[in-house]
Amino acid sequence: MAEEDKDKVIHSAHKPQVSVVIPLFNEEESLTELVERIKKALTGFKFEVLLIDDGSDDRSWQIIESLSSEIPEVEGVKLRRNYGKSSALQAGFHSALGDYIITMDADLQDDPFEIPAMIEKLENGADLVSGWKKKRHDPISKTVPSRFFNTVTSWTTGIKLNDFNCGLKAYRREVTEHIHLYGELHRYVPLLAKWQGFDKIEEQEVKHHPRKYGKTKFGLSRFMNGFLDLLTLLFVNRYMQRPMHFFGTIGVLLTVVGMVINTYIAALKIFWGQPIGDRPLIFLGILLVVIGVQFFSIGFLGEMVNKNRVHKYMPGIEKKTGV
Repeated sequence: MAEEDKDKVIHSAHKPQVSVVIPLFNEEESLTELVERIKKALTGFKFEVLLIDDGSDDRSWQIIESLSSEIPEVEGVKLRRNYGKSSALQAGFHSALGDYIITMDADLQDDPFEIPAMIEKLENGADLVSGWKKKRHDPISKTVPSRFFNTVTSWTTGIKLNDFNCGLKAYRREVTEHIHLYGELHRYVPLLAKWQGFDKIEEQEVKHHPRKYGKTKFGLSRFMNGFLDLLTLLFVNRYMQRPMHFFGTIGVLLTVVGMVINTYIAALKIFWGQPIGDRPLIFLGILLVVIGVQFFSIGFLGEMVNKNRVHKYMPGIEKKTGV
């Protein structure tokens, strides 16, 4: 998150082992209780709690300032406006100092006492541990679409997780340093991590509590946005470096079909003398050839653009020897 997008950052001086990143929007009633729960859950750990105020218009920031002045482990980041959960998480990742990064929601539905077990999985070699709210305390309007969403996402990405939407996740620091969140991409952090080479992804069943204060900030539209983001991610990952494979394939298929249709129409005219001027099929054949050529041209232009930018691309290097 750019510095100009922050109104205020409250820093602490210690270097923690665990950073708990909590994006929030209008959660003034739950913050004090949430911090107390985290303190009890992380007894024995050196930790920090980063409360990311995503443009709240209630008293959330005043409460964060109060908590920060009273509790040295608490830090606050206030965003200039409501950017969305992904941007708030990215701001938290940028500010976090811990070796292990925990994300959770601020509505008291995530249980902080699950965190030590997740950290243990990270210490045993996992790159990312995703929570699974097997027993959810949410209305059916959220649970049914969520199950469908998780099933489709797991099938299309090849990542065997039951709950991509769970806000309670644990990461090794290297993971958060190699991903960049924006838009609605917070749902696909496991996929982004896998594409960066962090494929040791585990899942942990976690407790899910009923919402105690306020109401949910997300509606049914988030699932449509989520599917659109998934399609974008899959397309960009598979075809960004080879656009001709996508656009060129479609172009060739359309052109071939159009030429077959036009050949058939021409044969009717040449060999059987049938009139063809009033046949809609001839217009379909011409249209398919024109569209096919356009798709092929788009793929060709994409390859030219990639050729000009490929020298700037540098893949991540995990280890290097013989220097």
